[in-house]
Amino acid sequence: MKLLPALTSATVLFILGMGIANAQACKSPVPDSALIKKGTLIMSVNPTLPPMQFVDQTGALKGMRVELGEAIAKRLCLTPEYVRIEFSAMIPGLQAGRWDVINTGIFYTDERAKLMQMLPYEDQAISISTARGNPLKISKPEDLAGKSIGVEIGGFEERKARELDKQLTDKGMKGMTIRTFENFAMAFQALRAGQVEVALSIDSTGAEYQRRGDFDRVLSGLFPTPVALAAKNKDLSVAMAKALNDMKADGSFQKLFDQYGVKAIDGAVVVKGPAS
Repeated sequence: MKLLPALTSATVLFILGMGIANAQACKSPVPDSALIKKGTLIMSVNPTLPPMQFVDQTGALKGMRVELGEAIAKRLCLTPEYVRIEFSAMIPGLQAGRWDVINTGIFYTDERAKLMQMLPYEDQAISISTARGNPLKISKPEDLAGKSIGVEIGGFEERKARELDKQLTDKGMKGMTIRTFENFAMAFQALRAGQVEVALSIDSTGAEYQRRGDFDRVLSGLFPTPVALAAKNKDLSVAMAKALNDMKADGSFQKLFDQYGVKAIDGAVVVKGPAS
C-alpha cells in the first residue's frame, strides 16, 4: 500500500491560511452595533404553527420560517440563533433588546410599523377549524354565532376573533365565547378536548392540521393580511430586505415558498417602520 507523503509545516500553514481567508471572505454587511451579539442573528419564534414553525419529535426546530431565517443569516454572514417564546412576549422583548428579529410570521399592521421595522414578505389569512366531520356544520362566519372559540392571546388573530364577534352581534346574532391561550398548540388541544368548539389559526396551520387528519378546516381566507419579519434596528432591517430580495432574484425565495405551499407577497420586500 502506497503511503501519502507527510504534510510539511509550510503546507499546513498554507491550508490554514486558505481557511482563514475563506472565513474572512464572508464579511457581514451588518455593523456589530446593529446586533445584540456580535456575529449572531438572534430571532424569536413561537414554534406552535406547523408547518411554518414547529418542534419535531426529536426536539429540533423546523418549518418554513425557520429555514427562511437561517437563509437570511447565511447571506448576512451571521450565525442564526433562535429563542423559543410565546408571542405575547415578542414585541416587548424586541424593544428591550432581547433579540434582533421577530421571526414568527407576525401580521403587518400600520400600528406595529410605528413601533418597529417591519418587512412584509408573505400573504396569510385566518382559518377556522373544528372537530373532524364538522359536527357543527359550519360553512360561513354566521355559523359561529354562539360558539366557543380558542385563539392565541395578544396577537392579530385574537383581534380578528373579536372583530368576528362584533360582526355577529352587530347583526343581532349571538356572540362567540372567546377563550385565549398562551399559544396555538394549546388552543388546538382545547379543541381536541372539547373545551372549545372551534379554533382560529393562520391558513397554513389550519390546512396542515386537516392534512394530518386531526381537525377539519371549515373556513379559510378570512382577513387576508401580509405577515412580516420585525426588527428594532434600521441598518439590520435594510440588510435583511436586501437578502430577501436577492433570494427573490435567484429563485431560492420562491422555491422555499413553493415547497410549503405558501404565497409570497408580490413585488420587492421593503422596510416599513420608524425613520430612526
